Amino acid sequence: MTGRDAPQSTPDDPNAGPHSAGRGRRGRALPWFGTLGQLDFDIDFFQNLVSRAPGSIEAIRVLAELVSRKGLHAQAVNLDRRLVALQPDDAVARYNLACSLARAGNADEAIDALSRAILLGYDDLDHMESDPDLESLRNHPDFLALLGE
Repeated sequence: MTGRDAPQSTPDDPNAGPHSAGRGRRGRALPWFGTLGQLDFDIDFFQNLVSRAPGSIEAIRVLAELVSRKGLHAQAVNLDRRLVALQPDDAVARYNLACSLARAGNADEAIDALSRAILLGYDDLDHMESDPDLESLRNHPDFLALLGE
């Protein structure tokens, strides 16, 4: 039987992998997506999607969330800046940029982005007050002023 005639695993097979029958050298099942963890797999998937569709707002938004979750704050800031460039009047894009900037340690820029988000209509101050992404701003006087405290 040639390699072309060999049985192929289906995409639905969670154990399908680069080795025949989805098994490693020692007979253990391999994840179908190789050695990547789920978060890394998702990041890779969305990076490829964004590279093919650089103006896809939803793909960029999801990728920014994923890289932020992984702790890649500088990359999240860059992606959120792209979103703001694509949608300059989107209050949520500005808010997300503020969150990424705060996590990256850029307090002044984060507060500026929050101010712009509020001017554009962002009004969930309760969420802003409790959002863990904004933890680094909690005691900043300008942040407290935004909350009306």
